[in-house]
Amino acid sequence: MNGNGALKAKQAHTHVLITGANSGLGFATCCRLIDEFLDTRPATHFLTLIITTRDTTKSNDTISRLETYLRRRAPRSKNLEDARRISIQAEQVDLTSLRSIQNVSKRLLVTTPKIDAIILNAGIGGFTGINTLKATWLILTDLIETVTNPPFKIPSIGLTTKPQLPYSEKSTTSEPPLGQVFCANVFGHYLLVHNLTPLLSRPTSPQPNSNEGRIIWVSSLEALAHTFDLRDLQALQSSTAYESSKRLTDILALTASLPATKPWVDRFFSASPPPQKSSQLVTAPLLSKDNTTKSPSHPETVPQPQTLPPNFYVTQPGVCGTNILPIHPILYSFQVLVCYLARWLGSAWHTVSAYKGACAIVWLVLASQAELDGLEEADGAAKWGSAATGFRGRESVMRTEVEGWGFGGRVGKEVEVGKEVEVGKRGRRMRGAVDLTEEARVSFEELGRECWREMEELREEWEERLGSSAE
Repeated sequence: MNGNGALKAKQAHTHVLITGANSGLGFATCCRLIDEFLDTRPATHFLTLIITTRDTTKSNDTISRLETYLRRRAPRSKNLEDARRISIQAEQVDLTSLRSIQNVSKRLLVTTPKIDAIILNAGIGGFTGINTLKATWLILTDLIETVTNPPFKIPSIGLTTKPQLPYSEKSTTSEPPLGQVFCANVFGHYLLVHNLTPLLSRPTSPQPNSNEGRIIWVSSLEALAHTFDLRDLQALQSSTAYESSKRLTDILALTASLPATKPWVDRFFSASPPPQKSSQLVTAPLLSKDNTTKSPSHPETVPQPQTLPPNFYVTQPGVCGTNILPIHPILYSFQVLVCYLARWLGSAWHTVSAYKGACAIVWLVLASQAELDGLEEADGAAKWGSAATGFRGRESVMRTEVEGWGFGGRVGKEVEVGKEVEVGKRGRRMRGAVDLTEEARVSFEELGRECWREMEELREEWEERLGSSAE
């Protein structure tokens, strides 16, 4: 096969990695991605779904359920060979273990030719339950707001990960604490993406209709400004560790392309290239978004065609059924019923089912680069939300308002309504929301710069502690 043929074949094979794929939103996203890929892509295109779970047992169970799902959709498929276009690869990673992240990164750099999109879905809530009496009263008196931003969850405060470094009597310094919720929801993903940058980056001269690599953070409607404090980045002293972690993902994703964060984002993307045979060692200099070239990480290697780093996106699934909040099955059933009521009363954000909640996530994976770039050029970078309206839950992708950023970081700019699936339409505003001002927008950008700086310094500190190789 000549060079052009090999490149076209590579483009026709999509590789998507999703963390936390074994249950809830993660599993539903896998199912929806399979459906939409098979329904919208030519029969000559293939999908490799790289799922990550915490252990082999969960991986095997997830693969088995996805294979069953594929078999069950076969009778309604127009092409009986559809199942052969989907391959599933399982990896194990504990996002609260930095060694585990190092190990899976090394495996993927060797075994995977590229990653087109990485869905950062896995996470924990750090909750112990709910205040049932408070929940009941608030649902009866303020239903929609209560089930959109529930104030009745009971959190655990100060949760930390297990020690990251092996005990050594020679050690003269103690290991600093690492927030468990922060690590599982943000920092673990942050390190994973940094390590996999070579697989997510693309040539500067792509073929027509090709897409750039995509980093998709899965956030939440609960990522409100008051839940996050930069002085407590890991939320170790906070009663809103989960919400704080989601606010941080919003800030990182929405400010990643701004001039203020450029020095730190450039540093984040300066990962080493994938391992190659010794006779073929090369380094492809990585371009920042303004086309300035970074120095090769290995000066002795021969420079090759430059590459562009991937793009950041952020999404939220609305309010849908997940296991992030540990409650009794009976209470869970009641929660689902109440969410349906909220939708019928006019809320656009109560998707209820995880499959509908995956709508915006899968759209971000499969949409053309031209569509995404056009929407952001017209109305700014957005937090894309899964919406469902009406009795049957008509699905759409809507812009979600973010405190300090609005619907797209544009002051005084009305957002255009999209086409058939209403991509770009404004979603429901949270209570107390105010129109974006220039002052708030500037403060958000400054906050983004400080968050990127803190995250990069934290990454470098931990990489230095762990050393360059995983055990």
